[in-house]
Amino acid sequence: MVAAVLVPLVVGGALVCSDRMPRPVGQRTASAVALAAAVASAACVGVTLVDRPVLDRPWVTAVGMRLHLGVDGISAPLLALTAVIGVLVVLYGIVRPPQARYGTYLGCLLVVVGAALLTFLARDAVLFFLAFEIVLVPMWLLIKGFGDPATLDAAAARFVLYTVLGSTLMLVGILALTFAAGTADLTELARTRGSALGTTQQTIVAALLLVGLGIKVPLFPFHSWLPAAHTAAPTTGSVLLAAVLLKMGTYGVVRLAVGAVPDGFARLAPVVGVLAVVGILWGGLVCLVERSLKRLIAWSSVAHMGFVMLALAAGGTLGVQAALLGNIAHGVVSALLFFVVGGLKDRWHGDDLDTAREGLRDVRPRLGLALVVGMAGSLALPGLATFWGEVLTILAAWDPAPGRPETLFGWLAVLAALGGVLAAAYALRVLRIVWAGGGATGAAAGDPRSDADETVVAESLDAGGAEWVVLSVLVVAVLAVGVLPSVLLAISEPDVLRMLGEVAR
Repeated sequence: MVAAVLVPLVVGGALVCSDRMPRPVGQRTASAVALAAAVASAACVGVTLVDRPVLDRPWVTAVGMRLHLGVDGISAPLLALTAVIGVLVVLYGIVRPPQARYGTYLGCLLVVVGAALLTFLARDAVLFFLAFEIVLVPMWLLIKGFGDPATLDAAAARFVLYTVLGSTLMLVGILALTFAAGTADLTELARTRGSALGTTQQTIVAALLLVGLGIKVPLFPFHSWLPAAHTAAPTTGSVLLAAVLLKMGTYGVVRLAVGAVPDGFARLAPVVGVLAVVGILWGGLVCLVERSLKRLIAWSSVAHMGFVMLALAAGGTLGVQAALLGNIAHGVVSALLFFVVGGLKDRWHGDDLDTAREGLRDVRPRLGLALVVGMAGSLALPGLATFWGEVLTILAAWDPAPGRPETLFGWLAVLAALGGVLAAAYALRVLRIVWAGGGATGAAAGDPRSDADETVVAESLDAGGAEWVVLSVLVVAVLAVGVLPSVLLAISEPDVLRMLGEVAR
């Protein structure tokens, strides 16, 4: 368990430092070391998920902080997702490397993965916060140092401003919670369920946590940093941002708000539900007119995370289960789409949907297949990953937990279903333009094969080699989660029931 975290953190830090040495580590060496570290970390995560070890040692005794790590059914799927995504982004980074500072690039990827694993393993609220903040530093470096030169400065600045604000509010909420409860242990906080706090205190703490974590999810109207960050970030950065970082935000809501201050969260649940549905509809409408393909996928993430937050707002075992399943589903679907879009943007030298290009089905069938699966997953086609999370979310909102206004949540369920219709509309729009194409010739479309000044190897025309391996793994994951959602639900259900203090509903 400790090795799963330390290996990527130590190796990633060493690679970043190596670029500052008089003789930086060579590209081949850095690639081999980074890939070995990612695979070793994933293997350690696999062992951890089987053995379920627990580490609980005093750390900063003056404030009662402990080095407490553990695994349960709520964190296990997210740990597995992070480990797999970590291997894939490193592999993709090796196939499509940056032009300079190669060690820093791969090192930042590894540090993000290692700190994210620590976030999901943390059983101490303060340790959770520290691990969360470690992730943000290399993520900012990926945007600022390896992003799109035209937009990276503004995107990096917005990323810092929003995340620092969210971190400040989250820290205040955590400190208020732990001071009132007398412990920072997340297991103990879930067991006592905020009994040491009055309802008003719980509501204040929940509000601080929801705004702080809502910025990181992101929840409407705190979402505007996300499309800018995705647009500027390199492909691997966008994948980590969508598949890992956003999940840390919703995971924090589950642990700190739903589990530790349930009464306060219940009082704010109607507001959260309304904002979540506004995000679903807002994101869907923007996707209908967005011209940048990468930015469109980013806006679709706003809508999908709205479903996750609506499920949490609806409450109960079904709501939390739907949110956890939706988290994993969005993780694999968004990762697949950002890998595809990143590959297309490299080949097209842009991602403007108004530019006439040949359809992928004719010139790049492998990328076209991956795009079809990803967009079908995004529109929640039955049998694919996102379908179950969104359907269960709508059912949870239609029959919310006791204490929630049933009429309001009934309307929210209807509007969320309308958001699903919007998702189908923008997904089909993308497939019509990109997969089917407009019948343009290669030269008119800006196809790399028509550029006499650029030497293009055969593999760059369509996905092949390691890039195709990355896409294939995610295509299989989208299908597997859609066909076997009961596996994930069975893993998380006992711990969800325990956290909520419920019996099977």
